[in-house]
Amino acid sequence: MTIYRAPVDDMMFLFEKLKNNSHYNSLEKYKEVNSDLAKDILEQAAKLTENLILPLAKVGDETPSKLENGVVRTPPGYKEVYKKFIDDGWVSLSCDPEYGGQGMPKTISSFFDEMLSAASLSFKLYSELSIGAYNCIHRHGSDSIKKKFLPNMVKGTWSGTMCLTEPVCGTDLGLLKTKAVEQSDGTYKLTGQKIFITSGDHDLTENIIHLVLARAPDSPSGTKGISLFLVPKIQVKEDGSLGARNGVSTNSIESKMGIRGSATCVLNFDDAVGYMIGPKNKGLNSMFTMMNLERIVVGLQGLGLSEIAYQNALNYSKERKQGKSNTSKTKNGADLIIDHADIRRSLLNMKSIIEGERALGFWLAQQTEVSLHHKDNRIKEEASDLVSLMTPVVKSLFTDMGMEITSDAMQIFGGYGYTKDQGIEQLYRDNRITPIYEGTNSVQAIDLVFRKLVNKNGDVINKYINLIKKDLKINEEKIKPFIKKLDQNIEILTKFSDWIKEKMKSSKDDVSAACNDYLKVLGLVATAHAWVKVLEVSYKDYENNKKFYEEKIQTANFFFNRVLPKAENYYLTATSGSKYIMDFKFN
Repeated sequence: MTIYRAPVDDMMFLFEKLKNNSHYNSLEKYKEVNSDLAKDILEQAAKLTENLILPLAKVGDETPSKLENGVVRTPPGYKEVYKKFIDDGWVSLSCDPEYGGQGMPKTISSFFDEMLSAASLSFKLYSELSIGAYNCIHRHGSDSIKKKFLPNMVKGTWSGTMCLTEPVCGTDLGLLKTKAVEQSDGTYKLTGQKIFITSGDHDLTENIIHLVLARAPDSPSGTKGISLFLVPKIQVKEDGSLGARNGVSTNSIESKMGIRGSATCVLNFDDAVGYMIGPKNKGLNSMFTMMNLERIVVGLQGLGLSEIAYQNALNYSKERKQGKSNTSKTKNGADLIIDHADIRRSLLNMKSIIEGERALGFWLAQQTEVSLHHKDNRIKEEASDLVSLMTPVVKSLFTDMGMEITSDAMQIFGGYGYTKDQGIEQLYRDNRITPIYEGTNSVQAIDLVFRKLVNKNGDVINKYINLIKKDLKINEEKIKPFIKKLDQNIEILTKFSDWIKEKMKSSKDDVSAACNDYLKVLGLVATAHAWVKVLEVSYKDYENNKKFYEEKIQTANFFFNRVLPKAENYYLTATSGSKYIMDFKFN
């Protein structure tokens, strides 16, 4: 069985030392969220994830959710832990106090997301989509809808889903067939089938609130005719009590490579009663509130699985003996594999990526809060542009790196890593979905390059590059070698951005073929930027905690020498064009 210790010290380091965003610090609603409160929440979260949720990972993999007589049964132990989970208020952590939430910022809830993902991604998914649905209803629902549905969702006694995909359409939602027919009382009746619905049905909550994309008969074709509807599994009476079963049923659940404890359902809607959320034919815009926040959370899933994979690989390397190291002093027998240079390289690669990603994720959490709650609309819009720019980067980079890290962790275990006993191969299988769902990473890269670099507010990528350059004006002499390396890669990113903008005019195939590489370059530069912020604190406070900060400095040193230089290769391969790709004749 895998081990896991929530990295509370590193999270608290970020919370205490990297809160240098003046716009975030000026948010009145979070003035009372101090370090003591944050530490107490994270320590309690660590106990929950380490002691109760971690054991569910293996149970869910070996005894998956199953469909019995039309009812989805979750794995053994899930119901008992979920009850404690909601009784202790964890679903409500970041929700609005008006509906029973605790109102904590994403700078805390994102750390909890990482812990849950590391401990058991399958278990996490039952509450994760509930928060996404809550965010969407909170932003776009009418007051009456919010009063009727949100309190129980915040409490956790009702859960939520997002229902987009159909047999005929995945990413291309303009092809969807689900119909919504308006009734005389203003409700709608929905008919159609949705597939790949995470937590689409289960036995953990009294009700499930589905957010469903559908088309009214008089709506135009394509994405311009899609509306969003709230469809409860069990109808809710005006007084808030549960009524009759709605026309929603589970056709089947998927047998999957990983996250087997999570019920991924095919749902049938047969004249199911629903309520329109947001304006008619603007459903995709409303749903993007949920989807964009969910994409960031998926990135945190990759980070969490990377962390637990690293911890187990590190622990194993300190116990496993194999061969002689180049500096061996052992006369008889073998050395620990952590003494071998290549194993140390692999471990440092994991560690430098994980800690850089965590710092970048914390920065993005601050920007997200500013984009949602700052009083100055100009500042809100600037933060919103940064969040929009970095969302596909965090989703894709963290999950792609998660695949690399879980694979490398399995490699360190050798043959034992390939067996089920150690639990490492499960981390690889569980993580394999993260680059796929919520929009594949290729779709994220296309979205970044074609929609996010420049928008109605101007050249966002140049604004971001200038923001980084401003942050690099640091007098500390010891940071200058790191800044020099980052400057070189900012120049690569700038040239790559200019190349993209120019090719947009002449060859969109060139751009499309370069999107994934561009995202990786931007991601590496963004992570290096986060590392510089960490280094600034590390050198400034070095005498106060030498061991902790020395480790940070050496880990950053690996990242800047071994990971960041990959950006140049991505740039060179991408700018070779696409003609030789598009002209190739496949047999």
